[in-house]
Amino acid sequence: MATEDQKMSRTALTAMVVGGMVGAGIFSLPRTFANATGPLGAVIAWIIAGTGMYMLARVFQALAERKPDIDAGVFAYAKAGFGDYPGFISAFGYWIGSCIGNVSYWVLIKSTLGAFFPVFGDGNTVIAILVASAGIWLFHFLILRGVQQAAFINSIVTVAKVIPILVFIVLLFVSFKLDLFQFNLYGGDLSTGLFEQVRATMLVTVFVFIGIEGASVYSRFAKKREDVGLATITGFIGVTALMVLVTLLPFAVLKRAEIAGMRQPSMAGVLETVVGPWGAIFVSAGLIVSVLGAYLAWALICAEVMFAAGKSKDMPKAFARVNKNKVPVVALWVTSIIIQLIVITTYWSRDAFALMLNLTSATTLIPYLFVAAYGLMIAQRGETYEVRPEERRRDLILAGLAVAYTLFMIYAGGLKFILLSAIIFAPGTVLYVIARREQGKPVFDKTSDWVIFGVMVLAAVYGIYGLATGSISI
Repeated sequence: MATEDQKMSRTALTAMVVGGMVGAGIFSLPRTFANATGPLGAVIAWIIAGTGMYMLARVFQALAERKPDIDAGVFAYAKAGFGDYPGFISAFGYWIGSCIGNVSYWVLIKSTLGAFFPVFGDGNTVIAILVASAGIWLFHFLILRGVQQAAFINSIVTVAKVIPILVFIVLLFVSFKLDLFQFNLYGGDLSTGLFEQVRATMLVTVFVFIGIEGASVYSRFAKKREDVGLATITGFIGVTALMVLVTLLPFAVLKRAEIAGMRQPSMAGVLETVVGPWGAIFVSAGLIVSVLGAYLAWALICAEVMFAAGKSKDMPKAFARVNKNKVPVVALWVTSIIIQLIVITTYWSRDAFALMLNLTSATTLIPYLFVAAYGLMIAQRGETYEVRPEERRRDLILAGLAVAYTLFMIYAGGLKFILLSAIIFAPGTVLYVIARREQGKPVFDKTSDWVIFGVMVLAAVYGIYGLATGSISI
């Protein structure tokens, strides 16, 4: 258990949510949405995503209050509801998705610098990879000094990175041109229908909402259990408002096609057209602060998830080892090494940022689905509803909608990212095998576990075949 001086306040927990959510994604929204749709499609996409993620946030809140004994969040709910192997899949998926997301942060930083220093290119040149590698290990050794110290730095950085976003929003409000907004409304010259336009934005919305569970992951450090749920909802509402405005306002100052043609981070290009070159520099500086802060938050979360899984014996017991500063040292080392390896692979990717963004979303949706399904399960059973039974009907509806939303997101992402995810998940099962052998237990003690593993292996083989033949490209 965390001692009293390690406990985190509601403000610090909210900063973990905001710090996790406001990262690379928000600075890339103008171009990413403009590539797919106009203001109308964007509004529909945000309504779907915002509603779905709000339902998921409420499930996290309800579970935090009704299952206070489950203090690792995310994967622990999958284990409690569906068994050991689904719990492992959830933990591994959440961890590897977070690692991939961290890679996207480094790619975007280097792409941002590439606008001023061509040697960084689009974030995947040799120089860019070397600089990113140095950054990975600098943060690694910072975190080794203590979770509380890193969480405090995250709180400061969270405030600093929201300022440029607010300035961007205010300046675009001042420059708002209604006629241009109306011209872009239906997507301008896009030939695709509205449904396909909306569908094309779905994985992006998942990516920018990842981090909503930041307070839940760190629930064991909360001073008060109810602060976990309140921090989740507060952070969600604030960040959602920012993301919607950052998406829509550029359509009132530029044509959709112009926004779609900008390099990432597109927020910098949009502001440059409104106020001149200083706008690009201002947003770029804000992005670097923001993304470094988000990387810190997610490196913490990655290590914490693996530590909790090691402690609960869902991962090899080595992951539960901590150093003198109470930092999960093995979990952090493995996380940093995996991030380093994935950063190196970006050299061969045509659009490394887009690939990392979509793959992060696809892998993270699996644990989100388990959380929503567990919330639905306990509401259906009436488990824990001896207290405040009047909330059961409400929670049943919220969890049901959260399940429907996550399933739709997986469908909207497409087969390609399901197969790529399977290529990662299948070999990851080796960690589960090690953990089970350490406990002297059979690897799979349920028929359903064998079925899940078999389907995953088949999908991985098909995915590898697709990569080898070129039918799946990265």
